[in-house]
Amino acid sequence: MAAAAPILSLVAGLVALLGVAGAFLGLLSPLMGFQLFAAGALLGGLLSVVVSLVGLLLSRGGRDPEGRTKSLTGLAIGLGLVIVVLGAASTAVDAPPINDITTDLENPPSFTSSLVVPDYVGRNMNYPEEFKSQVRESYPDLAPLRVAGSPEDVFAMAIDVAQSMGWEIVARSESQRIFDAQDVSSIFRFVDDITVRIKADGAGTRIDMRSKSRDGQSDLGANAARIRAFFERFIESN
Repeated sequence: MAAAAPILSLVAGLVALLGVAGAFLGLLSPLMGFQLFAAGALLGGLLSVVVSLVGLLLSRGGRDPEGRTKSLTGLAIGLGLVIVVLGAASTAVDAPPINDITTDLENPPSFTSSLVVPDYVGRNMNYPEEFKSQVRESYPDLAPLRVAGSPEDVFAMAIDVAQSMGWEIVARSESQRIFDAQDVSSIFRFVDDITVRIKADGAGTRIDMRSKSRDGQSDLGANAARIRAFFERFIESN
């Protein structure tokens, strides 16, 4: 049991690493890579901890010093894997199980046609009605950004800000002052779709935004964080 502890923890770590590397290199889908990482780091890590604790129990009292050392090694690695997963999850513990966030729940910005953006083909890009109450409850701070300046100037600035954040602009309409973009996460390469709508608002201009994840039922708060980051960057650059 003691000898198996470090081996098991290393295997769990290898599985987690394969999930990360596979998704990053495009060998696995983002969701599959994430699931493999979670299985290795969390489930494998927990199993390693249990086996290590049993090994420590069996080697107590100085009966097997070498086995105790191996159990401690397995316990340290297993706990490290579990802490990594729980630490990442704790940042989104209050996020609702939804993956499409907008600043305008009464009239959510619409994504452009799948004839323009082929990635939309076969996907329902309408805003889910059942998400609206959850957005109101969980993200009461999200609201349109109102700024000074003409819609034309604000549209151009919004494009610049989006590109400065590393987003790929996949569609734009100068006349309607709407653009669609894609943002890819740095590790698992998850792709989120974004649409930004700009229109006149009295003497100023109003910016509405919608951010939607392609994978999973929950975005762990990533889409709301992206909207906040975009608005903050726009204000800083204005």
